Amino acid sequence: MDYELIFFFFAIAFLYSSVGFGGGSSYLAILSLYSFEYRLLRSIALVCNLIVVSGGTYLFAKQGHIKWKKTLPLVLISVPLAFLGARIPFKENVFFILLGSTLVIAGIIMLLEDYLRKVSIEKASKEKKDMPIVNGAIGGGIGLLAGSVGIGGGIFLSPLLHIMHWDKAKTIAGTASFFILINSASGLAGQLSQDNLTFDFEMILYLGLSVLVGGQLGSRLSVFKLSQKKVKMLTAFLVLFAGGRLLLKYLV
Repeated sequence: MDYELIFFFFAIAFLYSSVGFGGGSSYLAILSLYSFEYRLLRSIALVCNLIVVSGGTYLFAKQGHIKWKKTLPLVLISVPLAFLGARIPFKENVFFILLGSTLVIAGIIMLLEDYLRKVSIEKASKEKKDMPIVNGAIGGGIGLLAGSVGIGGGIFLSPLLHIMHWDKAKTIAGTASFFILINSASGLAGQLSQDNLTFDFEMILYLGLSVLVGGQLGSRLSVFKLSQKKVKMLTAFLVLFAGGRLLLKYLV
């Protein structure tokens, strides 16, 4: 067991959970730099996602940062589409090119988020009418993409909801956390349905404990005092770096 992996996973869980993410995208990116079996990467990333966001979702819900009436349309359509996305057969190089591309796009969106919010056509008021059809379409599209690449989808959902002025920052973070929880479980189920689920129980135990501690610390700091803007900027650079490394590795 590489101890540097334990440190990396702890740091990613701490960083991502503080803004309501699970970290599956960066878990995959880091694991791809090692000589692990391809299918093992996705199962480790999704299991770690579930561990991180389970605690985060509980804390956000306890603090009243999840508005269930607005959130449920996002997840009700995303769950079956994430399941279907996980069943799409990809060759290893195609999968990593897709993952790298989505990470780069997500990182750019996160860096431009404040600017996009300013120029959006949304009105200044953050208290809007519920739009279940729009919410369902957003959740479904992101769920399909998340299931395809083996992540929870929060890294796409959160910036988009901010740009739309969907709700307050803490509410969006809580919504993203719950979204990742549900879609990570659906993605694992989709892999299992094709007998594509590969486990290394010793590795998952060590990495799982690492992200459990990191995720709990990050979630608590997010709920109570951590600056989300600064963390999101750091996350954006991390995602861009990881996505760029994947594209260089599999395209060049």
